[in-house]
Order: sequence, then C-alpha cells, then structure tokens
Amino acid sequence: MALLNEILDFNVSFVNEKKYEQYATTKFPDKRIVILTCMDTRLTELLPKAMNLKNGDAKIIKSAGAVVNHPFGGIMRSILVAIYELQADEVYIIGHHDCGMSSIDTDRITKNMTNRGIDPEIFHTLKYSGVDMKSWLHGFSDVTESVKKSVEAVRHHPLMDTKVPIHGLVVHPDTGQLDVIVDGYQSVTEN
Repeated sequence: MALLNEILDFNVSFVNEKKYEQYATTKFPDKRIVILTCMDTRLTELLPKAMNLKNGDAKIIKSAGAVVNHPFGGIMRSILVAIYELQADEVYIIGHHDCGMSSIDTDRITKNMTNRGIDPEIFHTLKYSGVDMKSWLHGFSDVTESVKKSVEAVRHHPLMDTKVPIHGLVVHPDTGQLDVIVDGYQSVTEN
C-alpha cells in the first residue's frame, strides 16, 4: 500500500502544478502509426526516443514479447481499432533482443503460481477444460522469427486493410538500435 500512497501523493502535485499540460494531445496518433511492442521496462522510454516519437505520435500496445498469439484476442482488436477508428495508417511490430519470452519456462511459472497460493488442482481443471498451459504460456526461441510470425498474423487477418503496411523490427534494449526484419511497404497491395 505504501507505493500506491506515494503515487497518489505525487499525482496530487502533478495535477495541481499542471504538469500534464506538456503532454496535451488528442486521441488520434499524430504520426498515424500503431506500435505493438514488448512490456519490457527497458523499452518504456528508450523505444519512443529511438524512434523520435513524442507523446501523441503513436498508439502503443504492449504485451509480453510483442506477440500476436490469437487472431481475435485483445492485441489484434487493439490494432484494428487503431486503424479503423483512431486513424492509424501503419503498423509496427517491434520485438527486442534479450526478451524474457525467449527463455520462458512454463513449469517454473506454474511453480511460482502455486508458491503464491494457486491451488495445483486448478492446472488439472484447466487441462481437462482444453487449456494447454505449455502452449498458452509458450514463448519463442528466436525474436526475428517471432516478429515475422506476428507480422504475418496481422497482415493476413481477414479484417486487415491490405493497403496498411505491417512492419517488423527488432530493437536492442540497451542502445535503441532498430533492425528492420520486415519492410511493410514491400507487401502493400494497391486496390
């Protein structure tokens, strides 16, 4: 609870001193892009700076590993809303080197869950309900291949506008260097 109180105390001064004014923008991305990237803390400020983005330039979606793992899940829904409702014209899927999803161990995670109070019987219930924990929590071994796979999932989604470029990049979490894996301009179809 102490951290929440610290955050709320700071927030009072943030609002009273009108520090929010420097971040004023609209809900529409100025550079008309949507970015799917990893939730890694090293990227919070580094990635936007490495891309020369300021507040309001892009819609940024974060998930573990920057992975699109379900065609009708929350990540894909967010991308589609950004395009069709919030004026984004390009999609950037940006993974990063040294990603935690590249070394994820499902057995270790489920053990951590039980250590924090999750009843082990729940895993049996999930299994018999059709949930395969190993595939659900599965990460990837190669960030480049993972980015390519997510780009393909977005590009070939039945609701995706084929004129929208879907780019794939990998960022170095220490330097911010961006490597292009998929240049989405090369795959855009003109209708």
